[in-house]
Amino acid sequence: MNMLLILTSVLLGPAVLETPQKDDVDRRGVALFDGKTFNGWEGNLKAFRIEDGAIVGGSLKKPVPRNEYLCTKKEYADFVLRLKCKVLGKDPNAGIQIRSERVADSNEMVGYQADIGQKYWGCLYDERRHKLLAGPSEKEQAKIYKKNAWNDYVIRCEGRRIRLWLNGKLTVDYTEPDRKIPQKGIIGLQIHGGPASEAWYKDVRIEVLGEKKE
Repeated sequence: MNMLLILTSVLLGPAVLETPQKDDVDRRGVALFDGKTFNGWEGNLKAFRIEDGAIVGGSLKKPVPRNEYLCTKKEYADFVLRLKCKVLGKDPNAGIQIRSERVADSNEMVGYQADIGQKYWGCLYDERRHKLLAGPSEKEQAKIYKKNAWNDYVIRCEGRRIRLWLNGKLTVDYTEPDRKIPQKGIIGLQIHGGPASEAWYKDVRIEVLGEKKE
C-alpha cells in the first residue's frame, strides 16, 4: 500500500476505498434493463419511454402531472445497484426507490429513495416516513453531481445498512434503527410530478449479495 492510499484511508475512511473502479463497474452483476425493452419492469408506460438506450421518465414539453415510477417485477433484499442517471428541465426532481413497495390503488410508493435533483443529490429519503434520513449538504452536493450530464450512482444494501456513492464519492452510510422497517422490496425509477422535466436512467445493473456461487 503506498503512502497516498494510506493517507486517503485515514482522511476519508475505509468505506470510500470500497467504491468500485470505473473499469469494472459495467462487468459486475446482471443487467436489469436491456436498453431496448421494458422486460422485467412494470409501470405507467405513458409516463416512461426508451430513448438512446435509456429509460426516460417525464417530458420537457409539458408539466409532469404526478409522481410516476417504473418498477422491477422482482424484489431484492441485499444487493449492489449500479446505474447512470441525469435530470433535465427547470428544478428537476427524481430518485431511485429501493426496498420499496407500491401503495395499493395509488401511483405512489413507500420505502427508501436514493435521491436525484434539486437540493437532494446523493441523499437518502424515506417515502414511508416522509423524512430525509441522511445525505450531504447542498454545498457538498454541488461539488459532486454533474448538472445536465450523466452521473454514476452506486447503492449498496446489506442488512439494515445502506450506503450511497455519487460519482465515486460516498454520500450516505446509514443503518436503519427501526427493526420494523422492511429490508426487502422492489426497485423503482422515479420522475417527480412538477414542471416540465425528464429523468434519464441507463446501464442499470444489480449484483445480488449473499447468493451461493455455482
